[in-house]
Amino acid sequence: MLSNPKIVVVGSLNMDIVVETDVIPMVGETVLGQQAHFIPGGKGANQAVALARLGADVQMIGAVGTDSFGKDLLDALQREGIALDGIKQEDGVATGIAIIQLCQKDNRITVVPGANHRVLPSDVDRHESLIAAADLVLLQMEIPLPTVVQAARIAKRYGKTVILNPAPAQVLPEGLLAQIDYITPNKSELDVLAGNESQGQKDLEQSIAQMFAQGAKHVITTLGANGVAFAGNDTPLTTCPCYSVEVVDTTGAGDAFNAGLAYSIATGAKLADAANFASRVAALSVTKLGAQAGMPTLEEVMTKGMCLDEKVSD
Repeated sequence: MLSNPKIVVVGSLNMDIVVETDVIPMVGETVLGQQAHFIPGGKGANQAVALARLGADVQMIGAVGTDSFGKDLLDALQREGIALDGIKQEDGVATGIAIIQLCQKDNRITVVPGANHRVLPSDVDRHESLIAAADLVLLQMEIPLPTVVQAARIAKRYGKTVILNPAPAQVLPEGLLAQIDYITPNKSELDVLAGNESQGQKDLEQSIAQMFAQGAKHVITTLGANGVAFAGNDTPLTTCPCYSVEVVDTTGAGDAFNAGLAYSIATGAKLADAANFASRVAALSVTKLGAQAGMPTLEEVMTKGMCLDEKVSD
């Protein structure tokens, strides 16, 4: 069992501009906010930070601009001990940003990709050696889809475990799922991928079955307050409850879950144990403001996380 797995994250880096308000404005309406925060984010960077805090040896492939936001994001990753060799700085392109409106402990997010759209297949090719040396590769879809495809292709060439967090959801190119070992949509993303817009447990089973028909090997679906559902070629559909915590900010919950799952799988855990570990990581992450700031350490997961109460949905 690996104690410090080597994980490559290929993904996005954004500066999150978080605005706290009491209400969400209607169209044409102006409301006053309480506070504004500039917080390092981006799905790729969030997952990289979460992995580093859990104890993984993390390399990241991505892009930022040469502006002040880009410098701030690189500094934040470096403080977490994440290697920056795979991150390029693009002249004349703004660093990606995310506008996050935080209201009543929930959020609405608008992403302006900026330099993230300059993460190209050739960048993955240039850093092929990082993937070759890794135990696991973690992908998301805030970067161009051809880059995701290339990263998965190279990873499988070297026999690496690949996890795809298909967010934001979009139709996947034919053959991509054959390169993916674990896919981790939330319920709405699962419905988009499966072409299913209905609701309910029957729909969940049908959607997961459709993912298997498209070539998926393992499907892990987060269900918000209803916990997590997962299934694999050798694992029947199983659900586990979420954990009850005092919620401060849900922005990075999905990224925390994916990092926890990736770390656990890379250390040799079975799917059920990995899903449970990931749920504890996600639960702890929402107790602090800011996606990256809320990512727990392995010690916190093994102490505070073990004391969490399971929240069984009615």
